[in-house]
Amino acid sequence: MIIVTGGLGFIGSAIVHALNKRGREDILLVDDFTDGTKFVNIADAHIADYLDKDEFRALIRQGQSFNTTVEALIHQGACSSTTEWNGKMVMENNFTYSRELFHYADCHWIPFIYASSASVYGNGRIFREDPEYERPINVYAYSKTLFDQYVRRYVRSRQSQVVGLRYFNVYGPREQHKGSMASVALHLRNQVLTQGVACLFEGSDGYAHGEQRRDFIHVDDVVDVILWLLDHPDVSGLFNVGTGRSQSFNEVAQAVLKALGRGELRYVPFPEHLKGRYQSFTEADISRLRAAGYTGSFRSVETGVSQYMQWLASSPLVG
Repeated sequence: MIIVTGGLGFIGSAIVHALNKRGREDILLVDDFTDGTKFVNIADAHIADYLDKDEFRALIRQGQSFNTTVEALIHQGACSSTTEWNGKMVMENNFTYSRELFHYADCHWIPFIYASSASVYGNGRIFREDPEYERPINVYAYSKTLFDQYVRRYVRSRQSQVVGLRYFNVYGPREQHKGSMASVALHLRNQVLTQGVACLFEGSDGYAHGEQRRDFIHVDDVVDVILWLLDHPDVSGLFNVGTGRSQSFNEVAQAVLKALGRGELRYVPFPEHLKGRYQSFTEADISRLRAAGYTGSFRSVETGVSQYMQWLASSPLVG
């Protein structure tokens, strides 16, 4: 059995679908189903069982074993809002919960692959998996940084696989429930369909209008990395998961407009509440992932956004 926490969510559901394509249906899906609309993400998937997050945590705290071998625990469950300032809630969901699963996996010799975040680098210019470059600028980023530091401290030289994945700007199918935290590609598409205009921020941090740059990565490329790690249980460590190439928000907007065949681009004032709390540039250093043996390719914005727009046009999940 493979356990996927956050399995109703964006990346979690993509993992479930990818495992299904491999013929795997022996999946225990764990999540908080308070937002019932997320059912659409796994309505056409096949799983063996479902557990509410609170029930799952209770079992983990008791140290209870499952009635079958757990081949891997893929932990994607988290509060993913970078604008959430309830520190108690964020730390409970992103640090304490992760710590419980980490020790459970360690005690039961279960490979543990968890979601970290490129937000740990803050406004830095070097994106390398080293504490020297970790500069969180919000409580979400701090919670991810703290858990990465915890894992570094407690990982032993001899134990099962432990992998932390620092996701950069992920976009793609099944993110429609994320609201304001959905990718810029989805927001721009929705703006064009409803208003005929795609809006980007005016210049900030020395960047021209729409020229802020991020490392945008398609969710299927993220999942390919996770599947590769499942196939290589000897690989452990913290790894950036990005394309290794930054591209501008303007390039994302142009890809959306081209795919839709209509709309125009407009720039809006940069929000006051984001000043000093916004990553104007990210670009993953993926040398550590390459050194570990991963040779997969990554889609460019032009290719990935085009494929995503095609999926959205034919998907019953999004209007």
